[in-house]
Amino acid sequence: MKGNRQIKRTNYNRNYMIALVFLALISCMSSGTLAAQMTKTQIDSIVSDAMTSLDHTVGFAIGVVKDGKIVHAKGYGKTRAGSGVPVTADTPFGIASNSKAFTATALSILVERGTLHWDDKVVKHIPEFTMYDDYVTSNFTVQDLLTHRSGLGLGAGDLMLFPDGSNFTMNDVLNAFQYFKPVSPFRSKFDYDNLLYLVAGELIARVSGKPWSDFIEDEILNPLQMQHSYASYGAAANTETIAVAHGFNGSSLKAVNAPISKGTVAGHEGLNGAAGGMWSSARDMCNWMLVQLNKGTYGANLDKSLFAPHQQDEMWRMHTPMAQQQDPNSPFKVHFSGYGLGWFLSDFNGFFKVHHSGAIAGMSSEVTLIPELDLGIVVLNNSDGAGLLNGLLGFVLLEEYLQLETGINWMEMAAGMQGQQQMGDPDAEEVWRTVAANKNNTVQTKNYVGVYEDDWFGKVEIFEKGGDLWFRSEKSPRLNGKMAFYKDTTFAIKWEYQDMNADALAVFTLSENGSAQHIKMKGISRFIDFSFDFQDLDLNRIPSPLESTGTGRYTIFALKSPK
Repeated sequence: MKGNRQIKRTNYNRNYMIALVFLALISCMSSGTLAAQMTKTQIDSIVSDAMTSLDHTVGFAIGVVKDGKIVHAKGYGKTRAGSGVPVTADTPFGIASNSKAFTATALSILVERGTLHWDDKVVKHIPEFTMYDDYVTSNFTVQDLLTHRSGLGLGAGDLMLFPDGSNFTMNDVLNAFQYFKPVSPFRSKFDYDNLLYLVAGELIARVSGKPWSDFIEDEILNPLQMQHSYASYGAAANTETIAVAHGFNGSSLKAVNAPISKGTVAGHEGLNGAAGGMWSSARDMCNWMLVQLNKGTYGANLDKSLFAPHQQDEMWRMHTPMAQQQDPNSPFKVHFSGYGLGWFLSDFNGFFKVHHSGAIAGMSSEVTLIPELDLGIVVLNNSDGAGLLNGLLGFVLLEEYLQLETGINWMEMAAGMQGQQQMGDPDAEEVWRTVAANKNNTVQTKNYVGVYEDDWFGKVEIFEKGGDLWFRSEKSPRLNGKMAFYKDTTFAIKWEYQDMNADALAVFTLSENGSAQHIKMKGISRFIDFSFDFQDLDLNRIPSPLESTGTGRYTIFALKSPK
């Protein structure tokens, strides 16, 4: 994490527990017993017990491949809370960042065809690509787009993508990198990013002559007969069986608003889904895992090739090392980890593990491969906090197959973590208590009203409505919300968008005459998802000719303030 950035607790618990289910399943396989002992009926029974024990799930799907065959592919629960539509092995879920491996594979196909090379400079294909430094710009390669070693901080610029419904274009993305401040030397450190994968998607389009979504569908999904997989939410939404995302509001699960679909990827007209826009089903993801485990070959007799084996080796080569993990008390024996091309890589109990997770509002996915065991596992769910279900499943299997004498009751642990999720957010509670205590403070709203601009995020307007200040972004209109006085020159913003925990603080700097000139922001909760990188904004007031009219209306950009 960069500085004090931490993902929200629900995401942390979910990803942690999802990881544990795969460690457990993989441990079972590494003992050589899963294929011999674990039947479909047994898996069904374990999943059923887990879903009954934990109420933070609506739908769930799992797929397992072993020795070149699909061992298990099945759905559980419902596509939407309160509906009668069951999740099946063919129900599409948003796989989020597991889309990155598809983008890496697409580039591998183009490299194998000789259309481009891994060490090509990005500016060779996208001349307007500009990083924060001339040297970095001129030396940034195709592989650098995929390996999270750019020198930029965690999730830099993700506010262009989160929440959905933004109006940013690919030109905006390509122009943004020059304004980001690096946090480490180029190629020296891992910091996860999304925007550079969008550049990779744009590169695929320019080199192949096809939009990223068309290339993925034509060159990967169709050959692999992934008939229930889509390169955008807009395409997936045409099926009645799509899984609906659900958020946890502190007491229950509730369906979140459908992504706003404007173009090639939900909510992002002119952008692509190369970083996280794909939807797929458990059965289709089994086909995807099989072609990866078979080093690019597929078909009944493995007589067809999607990419060459040496391209698989390149994708699974560790390009960016991460922290060593040497915990003598861990039963999983993980010593090192890093990132390849679209995949996380590590050792596990003496085996090589290839994996990736993905999370969007109210939905998550996890894929893990153990090539030496010819094993692949995928888990998909449509509920915020459903990682607790996966964790419970994982540790039941762990105890059963490895016969570990941990002395831990995994059922109780998962239930306890679920209880923690229901305890609320102490940071947010403290802020809103202070807001309530200071609600009678007099605020000179006219001192804050105006238009402010950040070099990469664009313009925002602070306007008055009903005696209150409001915040609204020009290019991310769902970041619209009422501002409440917190203390000093700081206001708390309650967004109208509540699909994810993203409420923020806006800290104003005033001139000597009391007029606001500058805004810095940060998330209210320490658990806010890192993609809400408010702290990277540097909003400066734009002088307006209307300031002397006393109208209180700023029309410097085409955003009409509500009356």
